[in-house]
Amino acid sequence: MGHAAPATVRPNSEILKAFPHRTEDEMVRLTGIKERRHAAEDESATDLAAEAVRHALAQAGMAVTQIDGIILATIIPDQPVPSMASALARRLGIPRALAFDLNAACSGWLYALEVGRSLILAGTAKNLIVVTAELLSRITNPQDHETAFLFGDGAGAAILTRGEGGHRLHRMALSGDADQFESIQRPGGGARMPFPCGADCSMEHFYLQMNGTSVFKHAVIGFAEQIEQTLARENLKPEDIAWVVPHQANARILTAVSKRVGIPYDKFVVTISKYGNTSAASVSMALGWAAEEGIFSDGDRIIFCSVGAGLTFAGGLLVW
Repeated sequence: MGHAAPATVRPNSEILKAFPHRTEDEMVRLTGIKERRHAAEDESATDLAAEAVRHALAQAGMAVTQIDGIILATIIPDQPVPSMASALARRLGIPRALAFDLNAACSGWLYALEVGRSLILAGTAKNLIVVTAELLSRITNPQDHETAFLFGDGAGAAILTRGEGGHRLHRMALSGDADQFESIQRPGGGARMPFPCGADCSMEHFYLQMNGTSVFKHAVIGFAEQIEQTLARENLKPEDIAWVVPHQANARILTAVSKRVGIPYDKFVVTISKYGNTSAASVSMALGWAAEEGIFSDGDRIIFCSVGAGLTFAGGLLVW
């Protein structure tokens, strides 16, 4: 595993300049976020992805030439065509690797893990990089109180292979709720509303938009359902779980989920205070950070869970 974050720290005090009626204490209470990282103008998502992958390769003691595929999860690739995974393959020096992007929003990395796991079990690939990189600062409206405080930039990666020993990734459960399609969206930038898009749209359409009340409600339910379904599928009880590594959406959401599923909050790996919500990158970054900190022990059962735009739901088990 590996993760990467830009060097530039954006504390709440900088964001608050656009919202003089809000306070630091209020923002921390509502979100759990104290700061986030923002990429420099000359820094790309591919740069962060490459750094995360290099850390993962070093940790695994593998050469990049042993990799035969890249699955990259993101909602904002450096360019629409070709895939950012292809750009990363060229950057890493493995141009013949299978490479494609996947967009499941904040659940993207968990979706990508399951796709990668399936490709390996099918014999399509042997060693896969599953990576995500997000520069959400590029599509966050600094004047929108619903989103300005939430989002940051970062990347995370893992190497999947089939073999004896090592950490054991169980099947991910993937689902969604398309009735909530409009809860989180970025309407502009696609075929329906390309840029420039004429008099009927504005730059607002090219920023992330979110219905905070709706997202909070459905996220708490979605997170809890993923944890409960994973426990049932794996024949486990809440007390059997050593750690929960969730999507870092909002500290209040995670607190509510903890109470709902009966797993103490101190078993949740929470990095949102320093990284903010990094969408698809958040689970991978939280896992990479926790691994570096050495908080996991052999045999620990770790649950992943995520809710993202779409809505998309994902959850599953990793045994350390």
